[in-house]
Amino acid sequence: MAIKLESGFSFDYDNLFGDGKVTKADVEAIADRIADAHKAVETMRETGVIRGHLSKDGTPEMVYFSTLPYIKEGNLNSPASLAHLKELTDSVQNKVDSVVSLGIGGSYLGNKVLFDVKCGEFWNSMTPEERNGFPKVYFSGNNIDPRRTTELIKQLQREAKQAKAEGKEYTVMLICISKSGGTLDTMSNFMVIYDALQKTEGINMKVVAVTDPNVEKPTLLKKLAMDKGWPQYSVPDGVGGRFSVFCEVGLSLAAAIGFDIEAFLKGARDMDEACKTDDIWQNPAMLNAVLKYIAAEKYGRDIEIMMPYGDYLKSFSEWYIQLLAESLGKQEDRNGKDVFYGRTPVVAVGTTDMHAQTQQHQEGKLNKVVQFVRVEEWDDDPVIPDVFPDIQKLSDISGIRMSQALEVARQSNADALASNSRFNALFSMPKMNEYYLGQLLYMLALGIAYEGELADVDGFNQPGVEAYKRIMGPSLQKVKAESAK
Repeated sequence: MAIKLESGFSFDYDNLFGDGKVTKADVEAIADRIADAHKAVETMRETGVIRGHLSKDGTPEMVYFSTLPYIKEGNLNSPASLAHLKELTDSVQNKVDSVVSLGIGGSYLGNKVLFDVKCGEFWNSMTPEERNGFPKVYFSGNNIDPRRTTELIKQLQREAKQAKAEGKEYTVMLICISKSGGTLDTMSNFMVIYDALQKTEGINMKVVAVTDPNVEKPTLLKKLAMDKGWPQYSVPDGVGGRFSVFCEVGLSLAAAIGFDIEAFLKGARDMDEACKTDDIWQNPAMLNAVLKYIAAEKYGRDIEIMMPYGDYLKSFSEWYIQLLAESLGKQEDRNGKDVFYGRTPVVAVGTTDMHAQTQQHQEGKLNKVVQFVRVEEWDDDPVIPDVFPDIQKLSDISGIRMSQALEVARQSNADALASNSRFNALFSMPKMNEYYLGQLLYMLALGIAYEGELADVDGFNQPGVEAYKRIMGPSLQKVKAESAK
């Protein structure tokens, strides 16, 4: 059983629905709540209103992520904003040697997904010509790690020294992403790197600020950008960090690497259109949310394994873990009642974690839903050669493409899990490219909105995150005062 869209993207729920799994009767029992959830998502699309949603300051806040796939005047993504992103592309292509993307949470995780799908692990080892004139890319700001930050600075200095030896200027662009400009992880790295590179002979440094666009009450980073004349892109109100890959937070890095932004947004847009139906059996985002909700609440499957088959989709799994954890891990429902809702998310990658986690998935507690992601057609797909014909075991695995071996492994895993009452499902992408990535990410983001309604929790706030921040601020000031003695 599967929903297959016109694009070829599909959601196969055969191992999640039916006898011994989530049943038709289970779905019918909450039909009214499903209908209400669909109406709530329609309202969000039309007005930006999510019932009961408040900002961290306790005031009503709009939710605009569902407008992001649509490029039109008045929207956050408009013809003007895409033209502005094109300016960033023009400013880096054949002009910047390295970009450092500084951000944490969605400002890192979403950007890393775009980079991995477009560029891959060996991007920085390619020649500028092989990168089509686009810069090397480094990530920072996603942890306060003194060793890695120092080593990143040394690497940039090493590259600048080599460029100087070749009689070339070396240009680094720092893309600093912080709504407030006060994010400890991001801004501490930014200041350390900014200071070190400014003091390094032979480095021409540029800065791009991605921050709150409010001019009347500028944030710290906004004020810095205005004072120093840095180009600016927006972290808009109404788009939480975990949904921000579809706005300038993610698209700024996309512009700097030649990522096809319009194809990405079209994928998201086509998925949104497919999910406007109230027929649950034709709406992949709603059906996925409903089946996982029932699996958790009725059958105790409250751990969710996201397991794409492909190394460059590991960062996608990590992105999804934040999306699920921050959105649905909530102590209280909308009425203030303790419900302690949410599934524990786990990152996995196939086939890697078939040799690490699958023992637990297959025989551990019956408390998991495993979600697979498959790429149907790979751009490069070597045939496994019969290099050692005299060794039967090695000869037996030759003569087929690597993608075929990968799919045999995934299907075997899925079948084995299903044979032992282990719930699992499959998202299938015809190719791993910008368009289908947009479809996949958007479907999962929209599913969060549906499930928040089913569980009656606010899927768009994060009060648990604010709790540690209230403790951390005074603690930092205490450490600073003691260090000054």
